[in-house]
Amino acid sequence: MTRGRALAWARLFAGLWLFAAGVVLGLRSGLGVSPWDVLHDGIRQVSPLSFGVATVLVGVALVAVTLAAGIRPGPGTLANMVAIGLFADAMLATGIGGDLDTRSLPPRLLAVVAGVGLVALGSALYIGAGLGSGPRDSLMLAISARTRARVGVVRALLEASVLAAGWLLGGAAGVGTVLYAFGIGPAVELAFRLLRVELPRRPDHRRRERPCVEC
Repeated sequence: MTRGRALAWARLFAGLWLFAAGVVLGLRSGLGVSPWDVLHDGIRQVSPLSFGVATVLVGVALVAVTLAAGIRPGPGTLANMVAIGLFADAMLATGIGGDLDTRSLPPRLLAVVAGVGLVALGSALYIGAGLGSGPRDSLMLAISARTRARVGVVRALLEASVLAAGWLLGGAAGVGTVLYAFGIGPAVELAFRLLRVELPRRPDHRRRERPCVEC
């Protein structure tokens, strides 16, 4: 493995670790997490699965669906599929911050904001590694290619659908989910600028999907 390739993998896993840390902060706050994590948390509520295992299994299902649709996962996609869930479970198992949801509102809101920042920074790091997109973005591109619908429309419908499903299962939806929805875009843009991450202007759906901010 070349030095450049090794640095790319190190950057990928550092980004995934920070992404998971941001997710865990949202969970600890008790104020809500991103739509996909609401689904993962909902699955945890109604099954014996941990949050991390639920995250991994959803990722496996998405990769299988997109592979059937003709989109081959990159190595970063597979790492994303597994690592975020494992990292999240490891952090949750430490018990650090476990009493955060019993505190007053200001520190809990601060935890949500910090979580959004960590997810944004992690996204910029792992996307900048150039090793492949997340499984959720692969699904978005597969649906868009099959239906010829705009990517933005497909993304919005997917987010709304998984949020509704996760909420019905008892997932952690709340004001934090709203903060995530409105804050993640600007936060990721800022992180991209700070880390000088550049993406292709026109992603090629046939070869490599554009990486996403949502694992």
